[in-house]
Amino acid sequence: MKDQFNPESLMMSYGYKPELSEGAVKTPIFQTSTFVFKTAEEGKAFFEVAYGLREKEQNEELGLIYSRINNPNLQILEERLCLWDKADDCAVFESGMSAISTVLLEFLKPGDLLLFSKPTYGGTDHFIHHFLPKIGVDTIGFHHGQSNEEIIELLEESGKADNLAMIYIETPANPTNDIIDIAACVEIAKSFSTQDKQVKVAVDNTYMGPIWSHPLDHGADLVLYSATKYIGGHSDLIAGAVLGHSEDMIRVKTLRTFLGNMASPHTCWLLLRSLETLKVRMEQQQRNAQQVADFLVSHDKVEKVHYLGHIHSEDPDYEIYKRQYTSPGAMISFDIKGAQTEAFQFLNSLKLLKLAVSLGSTESLAQHPATMTHVGVDESERQEMGVTGKLVRISIGVENAEDIIRDISNALANCDC
Repeated sequence: MKDQFNPESLMMSYGYKPELSEGAVKTPIFQTSTFVFKTAEEGKAFFEVAYGLREKEQNEELGLIYSRINNPNLQILEERLCLWDKADDCAVFESGMSAISTVLLEFLKPGDLLLFSKPTYGGTDHFIHHFLPKIGVDTIGFHHGQSNEEIIELLEESGKADNLAMIYIETPANPTNDIIDIAACVEIAKSFSTQDKQVKVAVDNTYMGPIWSHPLDHGADLVLYSATKYIGGHSDLIAGAVLGHSEDMIRVKTLRTFLGNMASPHTCWLLLRSLETLKVRMEQQQRNAQQVADFLVSHDKVEKVHYLGHIHSEDPDYEIYKRQYTSPGAMISFDIKGAQTEAFQFLNSLKLLKLAVSLGSTESLAQHPATMTHVGVDESERQEMGVTGKLVRISIGVENAEDIIRDISNALANCDC
């Protein structure tokens, strides 16, 4: 069935059998902690596979055991998410940070080196800089625009290049929209891999959602999402997701089982609802964002607009943009003329746009990264990455584009720029 139809069509029914649920056209919420086995032998077989004591036999399915291990809502959701990224398997978590931290904990051990792109989401930055060192993991950051040769030189100069275990990138970067070349990072990973150790490449694809970019197609091993954002899309849930190849996902799911940080049946049910409109929502958000970005770029109180749709063909990033993405997305950041005072004046004057963190929801949101989502990032690093007092981040929703522009225009008029 999945080879006959497009993912947006399969989001309505794939992985669900109505005859197993009294003919209900939509997946019910399986609000249960445990499941009944038909026989003791069946329970034994289910646990052997779940705990990795043996491989699944051909055509054997992992039966339902306990909702910390599997649940119909969780399984159906994970199967549908796999369709977008053409992944072997998916693991859904209770938050984006639980997905990120689980991946980093599973694939990094004391003595390992993590190479990561900057900037990243503030929570990720905090985990990398403040938690990983506590367990003996070394980290090295690199910036957008650095060549492979420069990055390799950074690794070699550290004296720890042989310990490289993972490259973790966020692209486009939050909040600057900087692009990192996934394929180039895969090349670096391969050059430091050996027969005994494969350097993994993990990509946070939250800004593009599962519609506009597919990192696995570019050689990444794992793709991560804050499913709270576009996938959830209604600002009414918290969730995360990791997708990848079978051998890596077995490790991710095994650690998830023992950390117990999988999403609840109710959260999964809400996400299944959201997947049905994911493509139409994101397409409308992108159309709106293009109009908003075009308005901002010519405004006399705006110093610079950071939007993928404004990358010029002569820009070195243009080739990467065209190769990695099918859309410029719906996230816009801009530098207002002035500093924090003027940025706050703008934010405090918005009426339609909500002053709140998060992104990718149906409503448009605006926030100030330097004092909100990225306040925990070292100040000198914030300055170096362009996360300054004058930077404002806007997530464009599905409202009427003219209304969004009118609200932004009125707010800019109240700024003493």
